[in-house]
Amino acid sequence: MPVFVITVFISAFLLFQVQPVIARYILPWYGGSPAVWTTCLLFFQVGLLIGYAYAHLLVLRLRQYRRWQIGIHLTLLLAALLMLPINPPEALKPMGADASPVGGIVSLLFMTVGLPYIIISASGPLLQHWFSQVSPERSPYRLYAVSNAGSLLALLTYPLVFEPNLRLGQQTGLWSGLYLIYVFFIGICAWLFLKKGESSVLIPEPRSSAVGVKKPLVSDWFFWIALACCGSILLLSTTNRMCQDVATVPFLWVLPLSLYLLTFIINFDHARWYYRPLWVPLAAILLAALVYLLNQDFTASSWSLPVQISIYVSAMFTCCMVCHGEMARLKPSPEYLTSFFLAVALGGALGGAFVALIAPLVFNGYWELHLGFLAVVVLVGFCLFRDSDNEISRCRSRIRLALWVVSTIVMTVFLWRHAAVALKETIVSMRGFYGVLRVYEGEDPGGYHYRTLRHGRISHGRQLLDEKYRRWPATYYSEESGAGILFTYIRRQRALQAPPLKIGVIGLGVGTLATWSKPGELVRFYEINAQVEKLAREHFTYLEDSPGEETVILGDARIVLERELAAGGSQQFDVLFVDAFSGDSIPIHLLTHEAFELYFRHLKAEGVLAVHITNNQLDLTDPIRNAAYELGKDAILIERDPDSWSEYFSTWVLIGSDDSLLQLIKQDERVTPWRRKQPKAIRWTDDYSNLLQVVEW
Repeated sequence: MPVFVITVFISAFLLFQVQPVIARYILPWYGGSPAVWTTCLLFFQVGLLIGYAYAHLLVLRLRQYRRWQIGIHLTLLLAALLMLPINPPEALKPMGADASPVGGIVSLLFMTVGLPYIIISASGPLLQHWFSQVSPERSPYRLYAVSNAGSLLALLTYPLVFEPNLRLGQQTGLWSGLYLIYVFFIGICAWLFLKKGESSVLIPEPRSSAVGVKKPLVSDWFFWIALACCGSILLLSTTNRMCQDVATVPFLWVLPLSLYLLTFIINFDHARWYYRPLWVPLAAILLAALVYLLNQDFTASSWSLPVQISIYVSAMFTCCMVCHGEMARLKPSPEYLTSFFLAVALGGALGGAFVALIAPLVFNGYWELHLGFLAVVVLVGFCLFRDSDNEISRCRSRIRLALWVVSTIVMTVFLWRHAAVALKETIVSMRGFYGVLRVYEGEDPGGYHYRTLRHGRISHGRQLLDEKYRRWPATYYSEESGAGILFTYIRRQRALQAPPLKIGVIGLGVGTLATWSKPGELVRFYEINAQVEKLAREHFTYLEDSPGEETVILGDARIVLERELAAGGSQQFDVLFVDAFSGDSIPIHLLTHEAFELYFRHLKAEGVLAVHITNNQLDLTDPIRNAAYELGKDAILIERDPDSWSEYFSTWVLIGSDDSLLQLIKQDERVTPWRRKQPKAIRWTDDYSNLLQVVEW
């Protein structure tokens, strides 16, 4: 028993440690989008399905030939050594801005971790089968709980231990070393399994033919797959939603996935842990809280970040507890163990495919979250009614079912209301790999007609449509904002005979910054999402009305700027704006020390870097000040709390050499004092960043 426990634990640890490691590695290559993690999870779910199918076929076809089972599996384990270490090569970086990089991510993952992951994933059910043959008097399902405990430890230690203390290359190296230890232990398990039987000798028929062993029904298969599918949909859609509104970071990947695994650990350890009268009402209460939270999206007030995250993950956890608790109630005898886990893996992969592949094509919003919770409610209702086996229980089930139907209708109404409010006054809506974009049209309190672009629930630009005002730089870019003040002083400082400005902008939005250009000046936008450019050109006129020459370069700004530097040298910008938030989520790879080094290589010696850090939940001033000071630059904070409806509250940090321009701006009364005289010791690099350091609790 101890050998099997250790081996299963290590395999599960490897299986789930590699997921955040490889996703964190490639995240900056794809713009820091939440869909990077969703796509990675889909790949790993499909890999798990392939691994479970392989284990099932190995047991089914070679049940009587233990040497063949062992020989095939150990051969594949050793073949996977050829793929170590698992560092993705730089040559696999994307070349441009694909409409959907899903194919590129899947291909990259397959070439780096595909075979090791599939073979390790097969070890779970295969080792449980071997154990059931070595110790037939013990339940192998306890090993499933051990497996999930190893998975949970792998996830929890990544953001708390491995990510902050090890560089990415060290993380992949450690994983490769642990893989070698795992191969050694599985060899011992294979030897124990072989001791119990002879090669090519028929062993007794499996106990599935014995009296009293129930064969799974078609309905059992349906519920195994459907309940697993619902749990997977809730996991991915909840993670998507949180990352869209905060940041795509391992902590927000690990938290929901850890709770998701915890539901498996609890439910498959012992049947007593899933008590319907406790978990079903608790799930209903927390689901109601989540529906209420969703309906606060477009209100003036904003709930604190800890409260929002707590509601999201609590609702997901309790609903997954119910899904997996009902699944555990339906688990078959050990003879059908590999079939059961194959069905569970199939359901997980179907849920992942729905969120990552189907939903972006058929929905113009994150409506899979709504459908996932509704599906859970419907399925659990069927499970409750399905258990009625006598007149009294049927009567009680009818009462419960009636309450369940009423609750379902009420929840559907409020979810529909949330979708209706999101789509109100929408003239166009688009969804892609980088999120949901909507263009709204309406009138402000002064009676002025306007259009605004929203990414998630955050506005990314607004334009007044009246001919007299449409060229005004509104929202975060007004004359009184940090951007406006910077342009005012640049114009004031430069002599009439000075050459035209060359302006760089990371993040297009609706193109508002183009209005600050003058004839003969160049405004060069870097935008990763082609849909943003399409909407900016078709529904707004800032780019068309630009006095200067504007151009939009598609692709992740870090990758494009690096390649431009290698190909032709510095762009020699006079000013470079970093304004590339997705929803309220921050692309951390654009705020690291290495990123700032790159920006200043593209700026003139007297050039200024302007970083837009307006955020509802995060205070980004400290890591940005530290990055500036480390490069020998000065930094100025400008916060604007507007009294005009066309302006938004904005926070800008202006960074540059302590020359005459920054000295002039420092004397302006609109400059905001830093909250702390000295910044906290927060240093973000490509290998390390900690979102918890900047959360405004």
